[in-house]
Amino acid sequence: MGTAPQAIHCGRAALALRLIQRGKVNCVFRPFKKSKVDELPYWRRKSLEEMTKAEWEGLCDGCGRCCLNKLEHETTGEIFHTDVACRLLDLETCRCTSYEDRKRFVPECQMLTHRNLKKYPWLPSTCAYRLLLEGKDLNWWHPLVSGDPETVHRAGVSVRHRVISERECDDLENHVVSWPA
Repeated sequence: MGTAPQAIHCGRAALALRLIQRGKVNCVFRPFKKSKVDELPYWRRKSLEEMTKAEWEGLCDGCGRCCLNKLEHETTGEIFHTDVACRLLDLETCRCTSYEDRKRFVPECQMLTHRNLKKYPWLPSTCAYRLLLEGKDLNWWHPLVSGDPETVHRAGVSVRHRVISERECDDLENHVVSWPA
C-alpha cells in the first residue's frame, strides 16, 4: 500500500513532481491561497522605504503643486505658496519636461526620498508621499486609485490652467496664493 496523499502547494510543484515520479508520494495539488495582504495595492502593503524606484515614482499624482515656487518669511520661517511654476514644468501635463536632468537645470529643485520626506512640510496636504508618511490612504482621484491620470486634473487638484511659468514672472511676492496648501 502507498503513502497517503499529501497536499503540496503549487509553489513547490517541481519538487513534488520529482517525488511523484520516483513513487515517493501520492500528491494532491492545491494552489496557494492569496492572503488579504497580497491583494492590497503596493502602497498599502509596503512602507515608503520598501518601495522600488518605479513604485516610489508611481506615487506622484502629477498635480504639479510641489513644482510651484514658494517664499519663506525671513524671521518666522512661514512658507507662502505662489501660482508661479518652475520653468521646467509643462503647464498642460503638470509634469517636469526634464525630470531626469532637472537638478542640472534647476539646482535648487528638491528630490524627495523616503529619507528626506519629513524635511518638506510644505508638501500639499493631498500629496501621496505626505499622506502615506502620515499613515493615510490615497485620495479617490489619485491615478493609482482611479486608474486614470486625468482624474487629478478633473478633480481640480492639479495646477493645470491655474499657474504661470516663472519665465513670465518678475515678482513672486505679487503671486502668493492660498490654494496649494
